[in-house]
Amino acid sequence: MSTFLWVIVPYICLAIFVVGHWWRYKYDKFGWTTRSSQLYESNLLRWGSPLFHFGMAGVVGGHIIGLLVPKSWTDAIGISDHLYHLVAVVGGLIAGIMALVGLAILIYRRRTTGPVFSATTTNDKVMYVFLAAAIALGMWNTIAGSIFTVGGEYNYREGVSVWYRSFLAFQPDASLMAQAPIGFKLHALVAFILFAMWPFTRLVHVFSAPIQYLWRPYVVYRSRDPKAKLGTRAPARAWERPELKK
Repeated sequence: MSTFLWVIVPYICLAIFVVGHWWRYKYDKFGWTTRSSQLYESNLLRWGSPLFHFGMAGVVGGHIIGLLVPKSWTDAIGISDHLYHLVAVVGGLIAGIMALVGLAILIYRRRTTGPVFSATTTNDKVMYVFLAAAIALGMWNTIAGSIFTVGGEYNYREGVSVWYRSFLAFQPDASLMAQAPIGFKLHALVAFILFAMWPFTRLVHVFSAPIQYLWRPYVVYRSRDPKAKLGTRAPARAWERPELKK
């Protein structure tokens, strides 16, 4: 059972995640979108979207550090276990609360605004359930594993994190996850299922963020000279610098 849960299932979900995105991009490019609904309602979206997205950025960043950075690295630069876990608990709870509150606002908006609800697919509804469960379980692990654990906190950096890195290296050690508390196991399983669902939901827009906006040329807006004759010169390209008058 341990091999099935912590070796076979994760790799099946990873394969679906990779192949599913390839299939979605190849055969459903026009569906590769968030299906924006800002036109129908913007007040709740103005609060829910930033809370959720900034919260999730913190959650993802915390997972990257916690899972991919070995304990020996932070020990080498003088960060004690107490300081590391203190920062992880405070930062994780803040990011988790932001993401959960933002998600609750977005789900409420989607359920109570008719046109927005009509644009919600069954896959998206199921995705919201697993996304909310993954965030809630992660927050519970942060609280229960670091604050309320009887007999000392569970050091996931010597268990779950090591298993995750061994999984990425295609040398998974199932025994590391088998010894983890039930909360961490449930969180991992829910996350696996969420990753398997990812290519078939609106979450694909994560890989379409407009990163090119950071280095694209400025768009120059200027009024037309009323004395200029139309058609005397071709309009300038958006990336061409405006000519300076001497």
